[in-house]
Amino acid sequence: MGQCGITSSKTVLVFLNLIFWVEDEVNHSIQKVYNEYNGTNTDAPSRAIDYVQRQLHCCGIHNYSDWRNTRWFNESRNNSIPVSCCKPNVSNCTGSLAHPGDLYPEGCEALVVKKLKEIIMYVIWAALTFAAIQVFGMLCAFVVLCRRSRDPAYELLMTGGTYA
Repeated sequence: MGQCGITSSKTVLVFLNLIFWVEDEVNHSIQKVYNEYNGTNTDAPSRAIDYVQRQLHCCGIHNYSDWRNTRWFNESRNNSIPVSCCKPNVSNCTGSLAHPGDLYPEGCEALVVKKLKEIIMYVIWAALTFAAIQVFGMLCAFVVLCRRSRDPAYELLMTGGTYA
């Protein structure tokens, strides 16, 4: 039981460290994925970016203008960004930068970091709860052990310094 408590405490420390690490790692990873975007639905990075932008209602890394620095934007040469940046209530949105009001203004990086931190906090709370249950179990075992040692019905069976 004690080993489980120690293990869950170590797990909590690892996850606390992850909270600080996640922001730097997301920044690096998201930049890499945006640079690999090619606009096709068959490509994993493209599907991931489109999915995140639609689900989190965001566009680009910091905002929609980040798309200007991507290889896809420079190769497409149509002055538009992915349609996944379009607000759902806007009909006939083409992702054109000429109509920035049709696009999500907030970037995805901050929202992805926020979601990951929320998930990590749930895991930390679960680990802390597990550790608290372990400590409670050890406390109960200690109380039972102390009460039994004072009970005259429980005696050590010793004869001549050796256990019988």
